[in-house]
Amino acid sequence: METEMTPSQSLQLIQEMVQQARQSVQKSNFYFLAWGMLFALAGVVDHILLQQGVGMHWLVWPAMGLLGGIISGVYGARQGRRAEVNTLMDRVQMWLWGSYTVTLVLLIVATVSGGRDPNPYVLLLTGLPTFVTGALIRFRPLMVGGVLFWVIGLASLFVLHEFSSLVFAFAIVVGYIVPGILLKRKEDGLRAA
Repeated sequence: METEMTPSQSLQLIQEMVQQARQSVQKSNFYFLAWGMLFALAGVVDHILLQQGVGMHWLVWPAMGLLGGIISGVYGARQGRRAEVNTLMDRVQMWLWGSYTVTLVLLIVATVSGGRDPNPYVLLLTGLPTFVTGALIRFRPLMVGGVLFWVIGLASLFVLHEFSSLVFAFAIVVGYIVPGILLKRKEDGLRAA
């Protein structure tokens, strides 16, 4: 037995779907801003410590990664409890960024154990989930951020080796922080609508 929806039921269903899509977009900006600020700061601090001759300057990276993981975990758990619905978009992004994180850690271990600077490779890898997330949520500035990660990552393989951490910090600003701010503005506009 098939039941047809009334026009008001159809409108309500569409409004609910739009609201779910808005909530998915709204969840993303926090992560780009938080991770962007942490790793841009890590790049600057690492460069300063390296210039001052501090032997274990690189420890700033895992420290910021751990801090970011804790912040993201707490924020994500709180958001998960508040969420009415876990959408397909939410699951796709969770698996995309989760698999990125595993690949990222393996990449860093492989490059460091081979005596290479991981920053260019991290930037190249980071372009993928950033670009895909931008495409999934239909947010062009994030897609541009992904492309900038690729371009800056490729360029940093060949030039400015002594400024690797600063180049990384710059890439994070243009790839995460600027799109995150624009996404936040979009979120604020969606809330006002």
